[in-house]
Amino acid sequence: MSSILRPTSAQMTRRIIVLATALFAIVIAQAQILMGWGQSPAEFSADSDETLRVAGYAFSIWGLIYLGMLIYAVRQALPQTGESLLIQRFGWPSVVAFLGIGWWVVAAAFDWEAATVVLIFGSLTAVLAPMIINAREIRALGRTDRDRMMVVWPLALLAGWLTVAAPLNLLTVLTGNDALPTMISPTVWAMLAIVAAGLAGLSVSMVTRTLAYALPIAWGLLGAFVAEQERNGPLAYFALAAAVAVLIGAVVLTFRLRPGVERAAD
Repeated sequence: MSSILRPTSAQMTRRIIVLATALFAIVIAQAQILMGWGQSPAEFSADSDETLRVAGYAFSIWGLIYLGMLIYAVRQALPQTGESLLIQRFGWPSVVAFLGIGWWVVAAAFDWEAATVVLIFGSLTAVLAPMIINAREIRALGRTDRDRMMVVWPLALLAGWLTVAAPLNLLTVLTGNDALPTMISPTVWAMLAIVAAGLAGLSVSMVTRTLAYALPIAWGLLGAFVAEQERNGPLAYFALAAAVAVLIGAVVLTFRLRPGVERAAD
């Protein structure tokens, strides 16, 4: 259960920084769209996407992710919100992740390719590592616990999408620079990226009993199926099979397995 302890001044400072970085990430993305400077994230991903592409509509998931980030950041910043274990442990990692995705928009806009790879993998690591490290505490939360709904779910959605976007980003950069290793075909590289994302979705769902991480992965893989149908049929249907496997597997792992018997320490 969430602690009823009120935050100290140092904890409130951390919370305000979390809120500020969440707003930064959201505002910078909207500014890029409204002001039209550089290329959009979708345009960056579409450049040199001969190895693996995702349909443009799939990027609309950012609207939901940004909403979740805002809910998380505002709620944890309220003084009346108790300083729970998960609010504490996700605080600074979420700051790193929010800064990373915000600066990624800038790097993508100006085609700073190497920077986009570092930023997106760094953001993914920052938000995914606490989920795995704190899996026991996450499993101990009730289905409708506020920390599950307003901390774990928003950050899991972000982590899930980054799990798809990070290897896609890497493949795009490598392909555009003719640096993709040639020991196997580009289609096989794309399939390996899909397998990696799918296995991550199932593994994290198993250890955290949280569906929110797998949903964006399935969504992204479905977007790959839509985008690749005409160009690369085998790859498209491989992505579709992976999307279905992730979705069904995550539902089973989240709701059918025995819930964790652990209870977070008081």
